[in-house]
Amino acid sequence: MRPLVHGRVLDAATRCVHYHGPADVVALRFPCCDRFYPCHRCHDEEADHPPARWPRGARDAPAVLCGVCGTVLTIAAYLAAEFRCPACGAAFNPGCRAHWPLYFEGPFDEPRPTV
Repeated sequence: MRPLVHGRVLDAATRCVHYHGPADVVALRFPCCDRFYPCHRCHDEEADHPPARWPRGARDAPAVLCGVCGTVLTIAAYLAAEFRCPACGAAFNPGCRAHWPLYFEGPFDEPRPTV
């Protein structure tokens, strides 16, 4: 069953009012409240607590939802996915990498494609 995504979600692919481009199809589960949100801004607007990041040692946690196919990826699988869902091939926004420190403790030494 597909997890419920909280926040100001615009469509079934988890795009929100803040990020709604063609590849903005990822929602993240926050460890502080065990809820999926499309972005950190949606969490900030709705939650009654500050956000928490996933610790480096929790890379096996199922915490990233592909909004296209509904697959929940581990953090490690998402970080290594080269900006595509490994289950359905949907493109993920490579610009999201700039926000990884908001969601996950680094360092981010997983292989990345060169841009």
